[in-house]
Amino acid sequence: MDAKYMVDENGKRVGVFLDIEEYERLIEELEELEDIRAYDEAKAEIERGEDESVPWEQARQEIEEERARLKRDGLV
Repeated sequence: MDAKYMVDENGKRVGVFLDIEEYERLIEELEELEDIRAYDEAKAEIERGEDESVPWEQARQEIEEERARLKRDGLV
């Protein structure tokens, strides 16, 4: 990683400059890690009996109904 640092008047690092490609790569990796953590937490909740899975057809129907409601209300 080719980072350039910003320093304050005491020479303490207070910021960093990255190439935009490197920044975007880091953001993508962060988002992927967040998705993995959310999956792991949801799976753990189901295993602990704190949550339950929803059958695909039910989930699809609920999503379609919500989309229709948002469209009807002019929110999409």
